[in-house]
Amino acid sequence: MKQTVTAGLAAMKDDLAALYRDLHQHPELSLQETRTADLLARRLRAAGFDEVAEKIGGTGVAGVLRNGEGPVVMLRADIDALPVEEQTDLPYASRARGVDDEGRDVPVMHACGHDMHAACLVGAAALLAQAREQWSGTLLVVFQPAEELACGARDMVEAGLFERFPKPEIVLGQHVGPLPAGVVGFGSGPVMAAADRLSVTLHGRGAHGSRPEASVDPVLMAANVVTRLQGIVSREVPPAETAVVTVGRLQAGMKDNIIPATAELGINIRTYTPQIRTLVRAAVERVVRAESQASAAVAEPTLEWLPSAPALVSDPESTRATVAAFAAHFGQDRLMQMPQVNASEDVGVFGEALGVPTVFWFWGGLDTRTVVKALEEGRLDDLPSNHSPHFAPLVEPTLSTGVEALVVAALTWLDASASAA
Repeated sequence: MKQTVTAGLAAMKDDLAALYRDLHQHPELSLQETRTADLLARRLRAAGFDEVAEKIGGTGVAGVLRNGEGPVVMLRADIDALPVEEQTDLPYASRARGVDDEGRDVPVMHACGHDMHAACLVGAAALLAQAREQWSGTLLVVFQPAEELACGARDMVEAGLFERFPKPEIVLGQHVGPLPAGVVGFGSGPVMAAADRLSVTLHGRGAHGSRPEASVDPVLMAANVVTRLQGIVSREVPPAETAVVTVGRLQAGMKDNIIPATAELGINIRTYTPQIRTLVRAAVERVVRAESQASAAVAEPTLEWLPSAPALVSDPESTRATVAAFAAHFGQDRLMQMPQVNASEDVGVFGEALGVPTVFWFWGGLDTRTVVKALEEGRLDDLPSNHSPHFAPLVEPTLSTGVEALVVAALTWLDASASAA
């Protein structure tokens, strides 16, 4: 059955490749994906979906295809781009610019592969719509915005996605990455980390750079916070557990001879279990408050927890069934067991909101010869990976593999009795 459905892919490869290149060349920042959303909604309508809705939770798109009795299965792709200046030299490279959420003019690039995700989901949706005689049930297709801000999935849920559309019994998603093109990677249980972001403002007292005694120096305060935060993972997290605490932003002052009144920090946390997540979050707050008090800050620090993503758990039982279908379709030699990934994804919010399983996998987008050579020479870190200005998956076989993986996964859970009748 799966081979019968995916056989239609050959006729649409060129069209999907053109769609991918168009999306790559016209990226849009999180919560600004208006052109992208309009294009994808039109594709679902053209494929014959019963109902297509736009502007769900901002710029989200959802389409439903009802095909008789059977399970409700959800396929999801994210669609937002990053403030990265592309350096690929591809003929369809992005030259786009945008305004970020802080009002800054920035370059924009699909440096994480969301353009490939969207194109693959368009292809899978079209193939399943063409082959309704092969399955029964309901297909829910979701194009989610703002994954990079970890708020898009929650925004769609809170906007009533599952009140307007049928509630799925399983959520399926995938991510392209720096694996050999054509390879499908999988894990079971927690496969990607929870991501928490904390914005901190430390309050000191400004003064002339020549009179530090008249100040409460927030730069020194911030430096002590950064140093002390590094002890959380090494001294408070059990060695068998995994956590990462990163200070990715530290801003203070405008001139070298002026001690500023405030310093700002952007802190990023990655964990895999609720227990360690609670421990690390509490420890970060404790360190920030204690260092502020130790420095005689003029006010309590301002702490703002930003939108977060839970750990992405690929349900073990559902993953086994889906991976078995992948093995039967692609062959065992194209499957790869993956380690846990410290990066994060908010697709798990959908399944978590409904209490249903999520299955998530990865697939490769890099030239196999390049990966093998890098492996032989011990240069794996030199390979362009997600969020790199050089990351752009090969169009093929990446596109075909991604489409087929979504179709195979969906048909694993949709009712196949129609094809057996």
